[in-house]
Amino acid sequence: MKLIFIRHGDPDYSIDSLTEKGWREADCLSKRVAKWENISEIYVSPLGRAKDTASLSLKALNRTAIEKPWLREFYYQVDPHKENPVQTGLWDYFPETWSSAQYAFDKDNWFKNPLLNNPEIEPAYKEVCKGIDDILKEHGYERKDNLYVRTKEEKDEVIVFFCHLGVSLLILGYLLNMSPFQLWHTFFVAPTSVTILGTEERTPGLAHFRAQVVGDTRHLSDCNEPISKSGYYTDCFQG
Repeated sequence: MKLIFIRHGDPDYSIDSLTEKGWREADCLSKRVAKWENISEIYVSPLGRAKDTASLSLKALNRTAIEKPWLREFYYQVDPHKENPVQTGLWDYFPETWSSAQYAFDKDNWFKNPLLNNPEIEPAYKEVCKGIDDILKEHGYERKDNLYVRTKEEKDEVIVFFCHLGVSLLILGYLLNMSPFQLWHTFFVAPTSVTILGTEERTPGLAHFRAQVVGDTRHLSDCNEPISKSGYYTDCFQG
């Protein structure tokens, strides 16, 4: 099984849609997605910027997507800067703050980190975990401890998700048994980038997920479209 997570295009947050550049990125993406085979299902966030990004690929595939509310951006406000309090996202802590917090590295209890100071985070995280596990169970993979037991005949299925930076890295953390707090602060997935996880069965019937690529943007290079730095604190390498 392959799980493919696609971040929305360059966003215009004021209208929950895409900038002109974002629409160009989505067009470049659609040319790539149109070549994909064996897509079993496509899921999309309920937010406009994700649905708009997906729309061009869905048109190219002549497919529809299933909307899942838990694929919305995992945006729960916190106060990451003690000396300059400001409400912002979970991925905006300064390195000198989060890197010395033990809970940030705990894959099972990261949401109990006192730094997060928002009681909505834990139930929202569990909703996302249940959502992805329910989909995997439908396709024959049931979570047991930190692995997945295959319950159906093995198929080379591909499941695609159009969503957001924060929630996709949250899901990656869950599936790869890592703290998403680390991923939020050490990984960047650019607008319309493609992240691919695949199941491996070193022991037949017992699967774990492994990342093939994280944040791939080859479709932008193919179109000579620069990589957007939305959500990044430095310049993107464009080579």
